[in-house]
Amino acid sequence: MKPTLFTVFVHAHLYIFFIFKNNFFFLVEKVLDIQRCDLNIKSNSSSHHTELYGEERLIVRRGQPFSIVLHLSPSKLDGCIYVSAGPLPRRESDTKVTFSLQESTVDTEWSASASKDASGGTITVSISSSPKAPIGEYTLTLDQLGQKTSLGKFTLLFNAWCPQDAVYMQSEEKRKEYVLAQHGLVYRGNFKRIKEKPWNFGQFEPGILDICLKILDDSPKFVPDADKDISSRNNPVYVTRVLSAMINSNDDRGVLVGEWADFSGGNHPSLWMGSGEILRQWAESGPVRYGQCWVFAAVACTVSRALGIPCRVVTNFGSAHDTDANLVIERLYDENGDRISGDDSIWNFHVWVDSWMTRPDLGTEFDGWQTSDPTPQETSEGVFCCGPASLHAVKEGEVAMKYDTPFIFAEVRFLDLVRLSNGKFVKFSESTKSVGNFISTKAERHDITHQYKYPEGSKEERQVYEKAQKRNKLLQTGEKPGLHLKIKLAKNMIVGSNFEVYAVLTNNFLDARTCNLLFFARAISYNGKLGDSCGFSSENLEVPSGEERRLSLKLEYNRYGTAIDPDMMIQVSAITIDKQTIDFHKAEKIIVLDEPDVGIKLLGEARVNQPVTAQLTLLNSLPEPLLNCSFAIEGIGLTDDASGHTLLDATQEVGTVGAKQEAKASIDFKPTITGSSVLLVNFDSDKLKNIKSFIDVVVKE
Repeated sequence: MKPTLFTVFVHAHLYIFFIFKNNFFFLVEKVLDIQRCDLNIKSNSSSHHTELYGEERLIVRRGQPFSIVLHLSPSKLDGCIYVSAGPLPRRESDTKVTFSLQESTVDTEWSASASKDASGGTITVSISSSPKAPIGEYTLTLDQLGQKTSLGKFTLLFNAWCPQDAVYMQSEEKRKEYVLAQHGLVYRGNFKRIKEKPWNFGQFEPGILDICLKILDDSPKFVPDADKDISSRNNPVYVTRVLSAMINSNDDRGVLVGEWADFSGGNHPSLWMGSGEILRQWAESGPVRYGQCWVFAAVACTVSRALGIPCRVVTNFGSAHDTDANLVIERLYDENGDRISGDDSIWNFHVWVDSWMTRPDLGTEFDGWQTSDPTPQETSEGVFCCGPASLHAVKEGEVAMKYDTPFIFAEVRFLDLVRLSNGKFVKFSESTKSVGNFISTKAERHDITHQYKYPEGSKEERQVYEKAQKRNKLLQTGEKPGLHLKIKLAKNMIVGSNFEVYAVLTNNFLDARTCNLLFFARAISYNGKLGDSCGFSSENLEVPSGEERRLSLKLEYNRYGTAIDPDMMIQVSAITIDKQTIDFHKAEKIIVLDEPDVGIKLLGEARVNQPVTAQLTLLNSLPEPLLNCSFAIEGIGLTDDASGHTLLDATQEVGTVGAKQEAKASIDFKPTITGSSVLLVNFDSDKLKNIKSFIDVVVKE
C-alpha cells in the first residue's frame, strides 16, 4: 500500500512531507475521508504571540509546536516525515531532511506527532518546525495514495521566545518593545536639543506582513538562485543584510527613493507619519518618493519586527561619514580657519537600526545587537547597503569583522585638523567630542552611547583607536592648561524670535593671550549641508590670565527665517587664531529652533464605531502670516478602515493664520478597534512645515 503523507511547502516551493508508516500506533486501512481541517488559528496565534496579525490566517513562529485538527474517518495512521526547500531541494544544501512521526515533538528540528480523540472522529497533529528553518509562507497538503488534499496555509516567522532561535531574547519586556510594539519615537535635532518624533511602525496592520515577504522575493539575490536564497532565509544575518539593501532603491526596485534637495514629484520625508502607507504604496506602484535616514530606518524596523527579528531605531547625534575608509573623519582647515577638506562630512544626526541576533559567523562574543543602515551612503560588496555589524566589534575596534564595521566605527568618531603653511597638521582641541553623542533609542529615550564606544578621552577608547587605526595613532587628550573656547546658547529659541548667542574664550595660561575670534552662523540641514549665512561677528581680543571674554552674535528672524529649511537648524561656529603661537581652537554648536506646540484635545470618550472629535490648535510664533495651513491626523485603528487604508477626511485645511495668531481645527474620526492606540497629528503650512505631536487614546466598547 502506498504510504499516507502530509506535504508542507513554502512560497517558492518549500516542502514538508508527513508520511505515516507501520511503527506507529495507527494503521492505514484506506484513504482517509477528510471532512475539514481546523488550523486552530486563534489558539496557535495566542501561544505564538501572533494574535495582533489578526485571525484571517495561521501565522506561527519557528522552533515552537502548533497543532491542527483533522476531522475524518477512519482515524488509523502511521508514518515518517521529510522536509525539502526550494524548487530543487538537495540534502547537500540542507534543503531536504527526512524524519519519523514520533509520540511527541522535539524542539531542535522539524518533527510531528499525532493523537486521536475518544470518538475517533478527529486526529490532532502537532507540528514543530526547526528553530533554524527558513521563514516564509507554507502550504500544508495531505497526500493519500497519490490523492492530494490541501489543508491550508501558514506563515513561519523568527521566534524571539525560542531559546534555540538565533533571535532569542531572554527579557519579556524587551520582546514586547522590540518585536511587538507598533508605536515608537524617532529622535532628531542635536544632542543638546533632542527632539522626539512619533512614528507608527504598524507591523501588524493588514497586508503589511505579505508586503515584507514580497520585499525578500523582490531582492536581486532571489532571482539567480532561488534555492540558495530561500535556504539562507533561516539566518537573520542574511535577512537583515538583504533588507538593508532593499529598503533603499539605489540598486533595485527597493522601497524608498532617497532625496535631500528637490522633493518635487513626491512627499517631503518629514511628511510621513508611519511605515504602513509607505509599504502599501511600494507594493502597489514601486519605489516611494521620498525618504531620508529616519524614514529608511523606521521602515526597516517595521519590516524586521514583522518578520520576527527584534529591532530598535537608533539616532547618532553628530554622525560622521567616512568616504575614504581610513577610519577617521578628517575635516581640514587652513590657518585662516577656512575649510579645505574633501568629502568627509558630519551630519547633525543620523538614524539607523540595531537588530538582535547571534553571530555564529564571528563568535559568541559578537552576539547581541547588530547595526545595519538602510540609508544609501556607500556601497558594500558593490551594493548600497550597510551591516549588520556587531556593536561589540564597533566598540572594541574589531574592524575586520563583517559587515561594514569600519564605516560604522568611523560614524561615531572623527578628527578636526588645521594644515599649517609648512605642511604639518595641528588638531583642534576638543574636536573628537562633537561626534557620536547621546546615541538614543527606545520609546522612553535611552542613551546607548556606551554600547558603541568607550567614554571620550578614556584609556579604553584610546586603546581602541590605536588597535583600529595603527597608521593614525591618536594621543589621549585630557584637561590641559591653555585657551578654552565654548559657545553659550540662549534658553528660549523658538522659531520666529530674535535671540543672542555667545562665544566664550577662557585663558588658563599663566600669561595673557591675544587672539582673533571669529564667530559666524549659517543655516544647515540635518545631513550637514550648509546653507546661507545668518550672521557674523569678529573681534581681536586680549584675554588676561585666568579670565574670560565674550563675543555676542545676534540672530534675527528677518535674516535666518529665509535661510533655514524645514529642519530649522542653524550652525554657529567660533574659531580663535593665534598665529604667533600656532594655537587654534574651535567650538561649534547646532541650534535646533523650537517649534510651536500642537495642542490636541479629544472632546469626549473614544468608543468603537462611534465618532469622536479631535480639537487641534497651534500658535503661529512667526512675526508674519502662515499660508496654506492644514492639520492631518492618523492612528492605527482610529483613522483607518478594516483594510488599513487611511480615511479621506483625516485632513482639514485651515487657510491663512496671522502673525502670533492661533490655528484651530476640529477633525472627526471613528475608531474601528478597542484598546490602546496613538493619534498622530501633523500641522503643515508654507513656513512652518510638518510639525508633529501625538496623544495616547484608549478606545472603549
